[in-house]
Amino acid sequence: MAISPNIQLPPGGVLIGLGADIIEIARIRSVLLRHGERFIDRILTEEERTYCEGMAHPHKHIAARFAAKEAVSKCFTTGIGAELGWKSISVYHGQRHEPLVRLDARAQALLAQVKAERVLLTLSHTDNYAMAVAALVGAATPA
Repeated sequence: MAISPNIQLPPGGVLIGLGADIIEIARIRSVLLRHGERFIDRILTEEERTYCEGMAHPHKHIAARFAAKEAVSKCFTTGIGAELGWKSISVYHGQRHEPLVRLDARAQALLAQVKAERVLLTLSHTDNYAMAVAALVGAATPA
């Protein structure tokens, strides 16, 4: 079976950090019912909010983004807090609908500090759980 010439994976590199998170979708739904706009405004960028609100089940997509932000913060070993805020990380989609990460200036500075070049991300969700795995990748070292 031939590989499609349209499929291009990101270049390889050195794994610098790895993070994962899983969350119960019911937990996010409950928070949304209790805190609604306040919760959404605190954790989602406008880009993410527009995407999630356009989906049939926004709470599932919000949960996936929550997990993604947690996973990325674990890559940096900072967690969400003083060095990295909820909105420092934004999840959007590429041409093939693959999840991509956009970092604000503060997160870009952290990326440079740990000598990484990019963040790789994968997301998944079911009716009950949302999960994310993120990796910080640096330049490949010559052999």
